[in-house]
Amino acid sequence: MRPNKAKPMHADRIEATYLIETPLAPAKVAEVMAGEQSCGTFTRVHGETDDLRARARAIVESVEKLDTADTPALPNNWLERQRTTGPWQRARITISFPTANIGANLPTLAATVAGNLYDLGEVTGLRLESLRIPQAFRARFDLPRHGVAGTRRLTGVQDGPLVGSIIKPNVGLSAEETGDLVGTLCAAGLDFIKDDEICADPAHAPLAQRIPAVMDRVRRHQDRTGKHVMVAFNITDETDAMRRHADLVEREGGSCIMVSLNWCGYSAVQTLRRHSGLVLHGHRNGFGALSRHPLLGIGFDAYQALWRLAGVDHMHVHGLNGKFAQPDAEVIDGARACLAPLAADASDAADAVMPAFSSGQWAGTVPVTWEAVGTADLMFMSGGGIMAHPDGPAAGVLSIRQAWDAVRAGRTLDDAAADLPELRRSLDFFGKKD
Repeated sequence: MRPNKAKPMHADRIEATYLIETPLAPAKVAEVMAGEQSCGTFTRVHGETDDLRARARAIVESVEKLDTADTPALPNNWLERQRTTGPWQRARITISFPTANIGANLPTLAATVAGNLYDLGEVTGLRLESLRIPQAFRARFDLPRHGVAGTRRLTGVQDGPLVGSIIKPNVGLSAEETGDLVGTLCAAGLDFIKDDEICADPAHAPLAQRIPAVMDRVRRHQDRTGKHVMVAFNITDETDAMRRHADLVEREGGSCIMVSLNWCGYSAVQTLRRHSGLVLHGHRNGFGALSRHPLLGIGFDAYQALWRLAGVDHMHVHGLNGKFAQPDAEVIDGARACLAPLAADASDAADAVMPAFSSGQWAGTVPVTWEAVGTADLMFMSGGGIMAHPDGPAAGVLSIRQAWDAVRAGRTLDDAAADLPELRRSLDFFGKKD
């Protein structure tokens, strides 16, 4: 859920919006949350003066009661010990925190707006939905080095989506085999190629060998065609190793590195961002563990806001009608959030990051994507939709480009496919698998 941006922001406060469930009065629980995550605890303590509270305490900005439930969403031993019963009231709560409590410290920001809130005894469900960040605070953090405009400049794609694919098999190929596959994908006409999240620095294809092998094919293709294909090398590792890997990518003429955000952590990604000028492709694998329960964890809007403060250039949002569990509405909201200004009081989206659509995407999912987001400022990544096209990878890439040209011109795919054999074959072949 995107927050209401009509309300003016305080330049020195961050607002966090939560969905909670509790058998207690939501307004009382909101005050507990505010105290726990700022200057207090469950009771007023020595030294917590009125002056200190005025400067440092979080403020409950709003409490909106929603529906009730007959059973709790999550177990809660604290409530059970007190024999507290339902009904369990759900509510949307907004709390503001003084930026002075946090400083330009991304891990502490995350600990402040989330942290121990998930363990509070007063709730049987809590989910951080969104953040509103003032421009003055946003300016203290890293910006994308490239974002949408820089990615377009490096790839030479000035209009339309970047069409991409993922190296498959995702593990098992040697460095040279991976290089050969990348050469095939470059020749097929892709703009972007990425490693899989589970292939980083394996024994059978260590990055020290794989990066030169892949970039040899990328350079050859660029020499032949003038086109630089952006390859996102998965350099996920401990921080010093990631810096070494990034340096090798840069020496070999690469333009992009990829990290598994959740497993590297905010500090490591910030360090990498400040070390390297390469495009930083943020992969969100593991996000489902944080988000799939509707009353636990973190929504993508808040999630992407925190990672954008680390300076990533691309963010995965999954795909529409894809193979994963989240609803299409979440994918759509996620893509729109990535392209919107991060600061609630910013006048433009200078810090927009490029949303990366993937998972089960092919020419047939282009219309719903265009209808949902109304922009081509995105990556459209397809694995099987390209590699399994009956006429080969080049035809698979072309079918996706044809689909995008059609929808942007206001044509249906069936109408366009009458004159486009690659699109026709894609619709006939993959459409039967739905």
